[in-house]
Amino acid sequence: MAAEAVNALKPAPGGRFADGTIGGGGHAEKILDASSPTGWLFGCDRDGDAVEAAQRRLAAKFAGRFEIRRANFSEMDEWMPAGSCDGVILDLGVSSPQLDWAGRGFSFQGEGPLDMRMDDRQKLTAADLVNGAGAEELAAIFWEFGGERESRRFAKAIAHDRVQRKFETTAQLAGLIQRISPRGQRKTHPATKVFQALRIAVNDEIGSLKRGLEGALKILKPGGRLVVITFHSLEDRTVKEFGREKTRDYTFSGAVDVPELRQPRQPQMKWVSRKAIAPGAAELEENPRSRSAQLRVLEKLNP
Repeated sequence: MAAEAVNALKPAPGGRFADGTIGGGGHAEKILDASSPTGWLFGCDRDGDAVEAAQRRLAAKFAGRFEIRRANFSEMDEWMPAGSCDGVILDLGVSSPQLDWAGRGFSFQGEGPLDMRMDDRQKLTAADLVNGAGAEELAAIFWEFGGERESRRFAKAIAHDRVQRKFETTAQLAGLIQRISPRGQRKTHPATKVFQALRIAVNDEIGSLKRGLEGALKILKPGGRLVVITFHSLEDRTVKEFGREKTRDYTFSGAVDVPELRQPRQPQMKWVSRKAIAPGAAELEENPRSRSAQLRVLEKLNP
C-alpha cells in the first residue's frame, strides 16, 4: 500500500518525515521522491539486514537527505525533537524477506531455527519461550496474541513433548500442532496463529506499538500526519484505541468512562478518515500477503 500511504502522508519539499519501520526502503524512497529536492527523512528498523538494504537503496539518489538507525521505532522520540516532523509512517508486522528466509525462523513453510527475533541482538528467542514458559503462560500468549481457540491444548502438548526433546526448529513445532489438529479443509495451516503469537511475544510488538504511537504524537508538528499500516486485528485494535483516546474532547480518571465524571479538554488528533483504507485489486493480485492490510491516518491538531 505504498501509494496510498504516501498520498496520506502528503510529503512536500522542505518537509521532515520519519519512517519507523524502514524495511528495504520502499516507502522511504517514495517519500523522498515526493519531497524533493529538500525533504528529509529519518528511518529506523530493528532488523540489521533491513537497515543495510535501505542504506544501499537510498544512498545513491538521496545522499544527505536521510538518516537511518538500527533501533526500535518505539524510541524515535528520543532522537527526534518534539514537534519536528511533518509526517510519521509505521508499516507494522513482519516483512517478506523475514518470512522468506528460513534461517530467521518466522515461518513454518521452510525448516529453520525457532528464532523469530526481529533484532538478532536481543537474547529472547521463540525457542526460549516454547521450551521455558509454563503451559499456562504459553496458552495465554497463543490466545492473547493469536486468538488461537485451541491455545490450552497446544500449550499442554508442547509442555509434554519438550520433556523428551526440546523444540529447536520451526518444523518441529509446526509438525506437533498439525499432528494434534490436522488441517483438513481449513485454508490456513493450523500453526498459523501460534507462530504469529510467538513472534508478537518475542518482539514485544504490541508494547512497542503503544510506545511508538505516543512517541509519534510527540514528534509530529501540528498538522502533521501519522500513517499506520496494520496486518492483524490486534495491531489494528491498538491503533483504533489510541486514535479514540487522542481524538476525544474529554478525559476521565480510572478504567471506566463514566459520563458524569468526564472532564473537558481539547482533542490532540483527528481522524483523516474514520474508515480504514484497504489494498486495491491490483495490489492484491501482485502481493497476496497484503490482503489483511489496513491503513489508518490521524492528524495532529494545534494545542
